[in-house]
Amino acid sequence: MKLLVAEDEPKTATYLQQGLSEAGFNVDRVMTGTDALQHALSETYDLLILDVMMPGLDGWEVLRMVRAAGKDVPVLFLTARDRVEDRVKGLELGADDYLVKPFAFSELLARIRTLLRRGNNAPTQPSMKIADLEVDLLKRRAIRSGKRIDLTAKEFSLLELLLRRRGEVLPKSLIASQVWDMNFDSDTNVIEVAIRRLRAKIDDDFRVKLIHTVRGMGYMLDVPESE
Repeated sequence: MKLLVAEDEPKTATYLQQGLSEAGFNVDRVMTGTDALQHALSETYDLLILDVMMPGLDGWEVLRMVRAAGKDVPVLFLTARDRVEDRVKGLELGADDYLVKPFAFSELLARIRTLLRRGNNAPTQPSMKIADLEVDLLKRRAIRSGKRIDLTAKEFSLLELLLRRRGEVLPKSLIASQVWDMNFDSDTNVIEVAIRRLRAKIDDDFRVKLIHTVRGMGYMLDVPESE
């Protein structure tokens, strides 16, 4: 998941970028409203995190112009302005959430995940395919080479995440946050176990292996280049 953080206070910006990166997000950071608008209109993000008071354009103006451009990306305001009228203004302009500084990082992370889940519930393609694997996202079932594969709810969610991010190495922290809605704990092997079980069902009985381990980095679903 790719996030844009627009925050002009260097210490806060660094704290946000580091914390969100450790939580498995790909984070772009800018310090002015002008740069925030440019990035928001030229790049594809899953979520924008905007301060209100920034050099150049303020957060409200950035949001107004983003919405005017037809972008429906979720937006979370993170600001010291705690007046009710400020919150109302942000929401009326099209913000999806509003968190007042100072804040607990755990609360910010929970709100981000809620917004991302809400966005993922939007209408999407009914099925996806890679090699001889077909996944029906509406009926939540998988078929490989004509063989029905029975998956648990978590296994299907893991497969769907890997399939949507095909060719991208996904760290354990991102998988934990997206599939289990939790912070990754290096002392648990839940991710390894889930990958092993999914691989046994998806790959073990087939010549072409689709699920790959990138040592020290994470997991990826893709067709090997030799194929």
